[in-house]
Amino acid sequence: MLHAFVLIDAAPARIAPLAGELAAIDGVTEVFSVAGDVADIVAIVRVRHHEDLAEVVTHRIAALDGIESTSTLVAFRAFSRHDLEAMWDLGPA
Repeated sequence: MLHAFVLIDAAPARIAPLAGELAAIDGVTEVFSVAGDVADIVAIVRVRHHEDLAEVVTHRIAALDGIESTSTLVAFRAFSRHDLEAMWDLGPA
């Protein structure tokens, strides 16, 4: 499974409607509106193949009205809370 985080800059008036439109795209599992200088929306994409990621980002996400730009971060490895706690566990004190 390939995981990616798509940072999206959007037209201000389209941020709320875009969140729903993005969530309806196959392969997009979560959508967050965010604050800060990096992006307006973050979409999490989970697909099986790189070709699927290219399809979702370049043909489906980028084609939506109000998307000004995207930047995609592909995850190398996923860590769950459980994995991180185990990694830093020093044993009994």
